[in-house]
Amino acid sequence: MKGLIIYFSHAGENYMRDGIKNITKGNTEIVAEKLQNLTNANIFKVESIKEYPYNYQECCDVAKEELNKKERPELKKYLKDIDNYDVIYIGSPIWWGTMPMPLFSALEKLNWQGKIVKPFTTHEGSGLGNVMSDLTKVCPGAEINNGLAIRGSDAEESEEMLKSWI
Repeated sequence: MKGLIIYFSHAGENYMRDGIKNITKGNTEIVAEKLQNLTNANIFKVESIKEYPYNYQECCDVAKEELNKKERPELKKYLKDIDNYDVIYIGSPIWWGTMPMPLFSALEKLNWQGKIVKPFTTHEGSGLGNVMSDLTKVCPGAEINNGLAIRGSDAEESEEMLKSWI
């Protein structure tokens, strides 16, 4: 089965187990790269044209406003299709209980008929949030498999969790 990893990640100030820390690579990106090494799947990073604030609280405020307005931020690039893939891994931090709005922008444009979707999240206490139910709406026709929630603070040590999940 041919796989694709679609993910969104945010570097800068992030909430971690021991408070707000500056990270140079987002936790979801770290997990996505580990997953790619384990599966040999292709990888696609979802990036909004509008940069998110470096400051943790400012980023939270922007994310909450986007969620409340159900915004679909414009992306730097879009996937044309996912026709050549059987399994799609979707990686996301949990922002206000769900995926950041740029992931909705990327996923809603694709044909999910007959695809297997395997979601994973990074979080600091929110688990999968509403990601499973949101993906059911955003990916009509896909088989949504059990998701994996990884604490962002544990992203660097997530390989064993990923192995047992895949």
